[in-house]
Amino acid sequence: MKNIRAMSIAAVAALSLVSFTSFAAESVSAHGSTLDSAEAHIAAKAKAAGAESYKITSARVDNGAYMTAELFK
Repeated sequence: MKNIRAMSIAAVAALSLVSFTSFAAESVSAHGSTLDSAEAHIAAKAKAAGAESYKITSARVDNGAYMTAELFK
């Protein structure tokens, strides 16, 4: 009984991870002179791709701003 319960919990955990990762459609990157302008480029790419939302995964500022994000549909 304990073994079946442990296997069920493991299966549910694995399936939940698969469902969350399947929503990430693609990764995009953008350059700008400031973080705000780089995010505006990300937002424009998300809208053009038909994404419902995006999550910024990295941002760097040195001689301009560079940003990457995941788009979610």
